[in-house]
Amino acid sequence: MAFNNMANQKNVDPEKVKEKLARLEPQLLALQEELKKTSEKGKRDRLIRKIEDTQGKIKQAKTGERFSRQAKRDLVAYSFIAPNFIGFCVFTLIPIIFAFVLAFAEWDGNNTIKFVALNNFIAAFKNDRFLSSLKNTIIYCIGTVPLTLVCALGLAVILNQKVKCRNFFRTVSFFPYVASLVAVAAVWNMLFSPQKSGPVNMILYNLGVAAKSLPKWSADKDWVMFTVVLFSVWKNMGYYMVIYLAGLQGINAELYEACSLDGANTWQKFLYITWPQLQPTTFFVTIMLTINCFKVYDIVYMLAGGSNGVLNKSAIVLVYHIYEEAFRNWNLGYASAVAMVLFLMVLAVTLIQFRGEKKYAN
Repeated sequence: MAFNNMANQKNVDPEKVKEKLARLEPQLLALQEELKKTSEKGKRDRLIRKIEDTQGKIKQAKTGERFSRQAKRDLVAYSFIAPNFIGFCVFTLIPIIFAFVLAFAEWDGNNTIKFVALNNFIAAFKNDRFLSSLKNTIIYCIGTVPLTLVCALGLAVILNQKVKCRNFFRTVSFFPYVASLVAVAAVWNMLFSPQKSGPVNMILYNLGVAAKSLPKWSADKDWVMFTVVLFSVWKNMGYYMVIYLAGLQGINAELYEACSLDGANTWQKFLYITWPQLQPTTFFVTIMLTINCFKVYDIVYMLAGGSNGVLNKSAIVLVYHIYEEAFRNWNLGYASAVAMVLFLMVLAVTLIQFRGEKKYAN
């Protein structure tokens, strides 16, 4: 202990100590006087922090310690943060910055990087596959977000009631989300086989749909996005159901009791109590769903990739187009430009949603 104290201390120059104390002690007295005159809570808290900081500096000057108690605490905190922050910088922050730079350059990974200004963005909006991927991504978002919200909320409301085997049905509803995507996509493709012998098409055929009119599902350019949206809703609604269940269980039961005494029916309870109380949860779910929909890749690839793993114009989405240009064509500058377009789209939608947060979530 003595060795640690010695290591933490330095030779004290009396003149410098007097100089520091002559500067710090009047500051401390002024802060204490200001604290006595202040009644505002926020300002008092700031003054208290300044007083504690000044007192620490005075103690440090008197004892000759290299580090104040607060500095030691800060170093301990930074030591815990550092490993994760370094990993974030190396594997996330630096690649993002590099992608921003590459968006305005031409590079194939081998040759010298060549600055091309806005040529990559101009080329993107002249590229048919980019325009198709942009259109399909927007269609996917418009179809998936509201349907998933409705299904997740409906499931949560039903499974929040006292029904038999409630926990079993909650587990079954959540299972698709945690199940292997490859496995459930293979089962889905089998169920929605484009052939007449597919289980879903067989049901439709027995209901009177002509064999020539049976949908080809993911093999048909007119049905592929519909199939992808259905699969996404089915797979993800269990996760958002759990979030809604947490929101429902946080609603005060006395509100429903008061509403029942006023003669309200089930729909009125939902409309005037459940829905307003769930608006913060709905805001969070909408944000998360929107971002995840813009990032969709694996679901489309597994359902519509076919035997060669190449998506046609009717199924291609922005993230797949980025992958295709970056790691198949090695057009890294162009791929970075498309990634920036995707980033700006997600940012714009998120900012619009946050602008409406006060009205929508509060």
